[in-house]
Amino acid sequence: MRALYATGDAAHSFGHVLRVTALAVKLAQAEGASTEIVRTAVLLHDMGLDNGRAEHEQVAAERARTVLAGHPPEKVKAVVQAIRSHRFRSGPPPQTLEAKCLFDADKLDAIGAVGVARVFAYGGAAGQRLWAPVPPGYDERNAGDEHTPAHEFAVKLAKIKHRLTTDTGRRIGQERHDWMVAFFARLKDKVKGEA
Repeated sequence: MRALYATGDAAHSFGHVLRVTALAVKLAQAEGASTEIVRTAVLLHDMGLDNGRAEHEQVAAERARTVLAGHPPEKVKAVVQAIRSHRFRSGPPPQTLEAKCLFDADKLDAIGAVGVARVFAYGGAAGQRLWAPVPPGYDERNAGDEHTPAHEFAVKLAKIKHRLTTDTGRRIGQERHDWMVAFFARLKDKVKGEA
């Protein structure tokens, strides 16, 4: 599996896959989902990133279908469905319990301390500034060139806790959300010289 993620960026490396696997299995066990389906879906969920971020869930789902050829069709279908619905910004919402476990685990890795580290790693690799004020009503689709980790926090990370789909995911997400909100508030004060 590690070889499938050799070209991943810091935010989507094999380390991300391992963290999401651990979280997803924990969610599956707590929620009563199939750990076999969840684990398999997580291990394959981001293997479409070598084609770019846009629609990588579709690429990964089709690759998973190929990788799993010869396995029971109902299991392959469940894995593919979970992979197709793991994105925050696009794709269908997760419907099955297994898809919800993958979705929540993937989103939980995007918030809290690890999420903050990931957003800054990605921003640094993309040449983004460390911080810039986020204008009211900011919409990344009409933003021009400016998008920093603070912007990503405003448009995605701060909203994740409201999109989590399992009770266990929401409990874990609340603590991570609170930590992240406090971090970005302190960062704003520090960069403005107010603290």
